Order: sequence, then structure tokens, then C-alpha cells
Amino acid sequence: MEYQYPIDYSWSTQEIVDVITFFEAVEKAYETGIERDQMLAAYRRFKEIVPSKAEEKSICNEFEDISGYSAYRTIKKSKESASGDRIVMKK
Repeated sequence: MEYQYPIDYSWSTQEIVDVITFFEAVEKAYETGIERDQMLAAYRRFKEIVPSKAEEKSICNEFEDISGYSAYRTIKKSKESASGDRIVMKK
């Protein structure tokens, strides 16, 4: 994609990589689909880096504004799905 991911430059290099991995998982859910467990694993790691709900909401809203992909709706659908399901989002 031709946009920059919302990242905090106080994060370590590995944390930045893991947050980008989470956003790439959200993109994949919209573009081709992603396994539920893979999506939730990326989200769990994201939450280790961004434990604050307010910060999560801010970062995810910024991502949605630039990409058009909703991390919130993707996570909600993932949590409501059964293990082994494929998450496919529609824009």
C-alpha cells in the first residue's frame, strides 16, 4: 500500500515490526482473508505493545483513516469466530 503505518518512534525496532505485522494482518483479512488464530495472535502481540485502550483506539482509527480498513471490526469478527475459521472482511 502507499501509506505509512501509525507507529510510535519510542517503540523498539521489534515492537515496530510487530505492530506493522498486526496492520498487515488486518489488510490481509480485507484483501485475501486470514486464519482467525493468526489474526488473534497478531492482535495479542499488538496489545502487549499498546496495552492502553485509548491508545489502541487512536492508533487503529489513524490506520483506518489512511487505509480504509477497520482493525476494530476485524478483531471483533475474529473474536466471534471459531478456531480454524478464515476471516474475510468486506470494505
